[in-house]
Amino acid sequence: MVTTDTIIDFLKDKIGMDDIKADSDLYSDLGVYGDDFDELISDYSKQFTVNMDKYLWYFHMTEEGGQWSIGGLFFTPPYKRIQRIPVTPTMLTEFANKARWEIDYPDHKLPKRRWDILINQVLVFGLLTWLIVKWIMNYFE
Repeated sequence: MVTTDTIIDFLKDKIGMDDIKADSDLYSDLGVYGDDFDELISDYSKQFTVNMDKYLWYFHMTEEGGQWSIGGLFFTPPYKRIQRIPVTPTMLTEFANKARWEIDYPDHKLPKRRWDILINQVLVFGLLTWLIVKWIMNYFE
């Protein structure tokens, strides 16, 4: 049986913080988000053999660099469409002992395509194309 102390020790090792309580929210209290949150949850699921098939990331954290998304100004990213659900060591302990991620997420609907990301990709591609064309024009002058 996995204890809350075991999970807290795991978190201390992974995120390098000592002041972790059973009810600490990984995102708001401990500052774990983006790629770090994703990596932590992945390591947790492997170490404690937790089936993550029902895990929906956007209910628990924001995307890394999401505040810089120009596409996000026009199309709302998934994590801004719902109310965030905290993840605590107590929850992680419960899921580890059940060997599955078990949250009944509220009904919600997401678009089939991430238009915010597509806009960002088009802008980056356009900027890179423009820079390459400018470099070629200057090189052959």
